[in-house]
Amino acid sequence: MSDLVFLVNPASANGSTGKRWPEIAQRAAAAGLEGDALISTRAGELADLTAQAVEGGARRLVAVGGDGTVYEVVNGLMRGGPHPDVELAIVPRGTGTDFVRTFKIPTKLDRALEVARDGRLQTIDLGRARYAAWDGTEADAYFANFGGAGISGAIARRANATTKALGGRISFLWATLAVFARWKSAEIRVEVDGERRSGPMFEVLATIGAYAGGGMHVTPDAAPDDGLFDTMLIGDVTKADFVTTFPKIYRGRHLSHPKIEVLRGARVTIDADERLPIALDGEQPGTTPVVFDVVPRAIRLRVPS
Repeated sequence: MSDLVFLVNPASANGSTGKRWPEIAQRAAAAGLEGDALISTRAGELADLTAQAVEGGARRLVAVGGDGTVYEVVNGLMRGGPHPDVELAIVPRGTGTDFVRTFKIPTKLDRALEVARDGRLQTIDLGRARYAAWDGTEADAYFANFGGAGISGAIARRANATTKALGGRISFLWATLAVFARWKSAEIRVEVDGERRSGPMFEVLATIGAYAGGGMHVTPDAAPDDGLFDTMLIGDVTKADFVTTFPKIYRGRHLSHPKIEVLRGARVTIDADERLPIALDGEQPGTTPVVFDVVPRAIRLRVPS
């Protein structure tokens, strides 16, 4: 295995990454980025390929894909614990690019390749989730951007089940509107570093980055290297609340709403009277009860200088 390995999700960007990979590889080589390429053939395989690359001696990983790709890669990278000698770069090729928004990693190919080659290294946090899998067994996974419980899990499932040909923002917006029309708040109990909240809620969202849902600026003050989640609690909002407040979320101006609160802490525990779907970086691996823990300074990421 070479020192540099590309981890490619050909299904990302609505399937166009696979078609464009020969061109992307050629432009990467022209930019001075050459190495082995591991291309997934099924969902979830990139985690195995990432672990294989690290075990084979790769120390520079370049993920080519969207938020789901980053999710799989960090789970492979964290197998057996952190690898402080390994660095990660992202070439954004997904319909959801929320993770890279926080770091201002360019979505234009040539600029993204420049950052992968010359960007500065920033050591950032990850999250770890312990939750109930769909079959009821206990499971755990890492996430790079956010972990949520409530409506976010249902929105992610709806968005991932439909075409994303119109792009991430439209896909997630449509999924949000469709799910909210039928969603009912649940009795949720939340604890953030010992501070407790309970009552009817639509969502509990523990974030490392500032963006989710295809460009929604959900937690504008979140810092990906402070060892803390910014946890947004959304109470029992009405349809009128939604109509007036939802447009503000893309500008990060929704937090003044009286039914929205942000708590900061390194551990978030969520339980509910009914099993609620969870979302990790847009994936839906299971349900509540769930515990989110910050893994501080877990990976080294190439970001714009």
